[in-house]
Amino acid sequence: MAFDFKKEYKEFYLPKNIPQIVTVPPMQYVAVRGMGDPNEEGGAYKAAIAVLYAVAYTIKMSKLGDHRIDGYYDFVVPPLEGFWWQDGVHGVDYSNKSAFHWISVIRLPNFVTQEDFDWAVGEATRKKKLDCSMAEFLTIDEGECVQVLQNPLVRKVFLHQGSCSSFFTESPCTGQFPHSLAGHSLSLLRKSPAFFLWYGSE
Repeated sequence: MAFDFKKEYKEFYLPKNIPQIVTVPPMQYVAVRGMGDPNEEGGAYKAAIAVLYAVAYTIKMSKLGDHRIDGYYDFVVPPLEGFWWQDGVHGVDYSNKSAFHWISVIRLPNFVTQEDFDWAVGEATRKKKLDCSMAEFLTIDEGECVQVLQNPLVRKVFLHQGSCSSFFTESPCTGQFPHSLAGHSLSLLRKSPAFFLWYGSE
């Protein structure tokens, strides 16, 4: 059976109904950085998503080809994630989505090395006829975060050094924090710039 990150790490992918403090360990990703409105047709964000999935599935399906990855095990490609922020903005200015900076990512298993990643980028570029050179092998250590369950479009939001807001909703969720977490969470949320990570639904 394929390893499923959502099932094996439920504390990160299947959050409870109330906000919690979680400590997120270092994780490695295929990542693409960019800027602009993610809703723009034919824009940089949509191009980045295509690259992310091309590289991630090339690694997953390597088991069917000649390239052998040491320690490989079959896995379910994890959900799309994203880090979002706007320079010089306290919180999020939803009226100016073109000002968004983003790092879109898909988590990779720990057996993937830089050499394996470079192979996957080249293989995806060749087979998909898609320029995947913008993809990077990125390790992120989120550390202590506030985890919040959002609406159905966003499976969860990790909040770190930023405001409690969701990209998919116009209203901030700061008021939803229970008093038991307020002192701790706000110490995280008041840092700047606004910076948050969302997990998209499948």
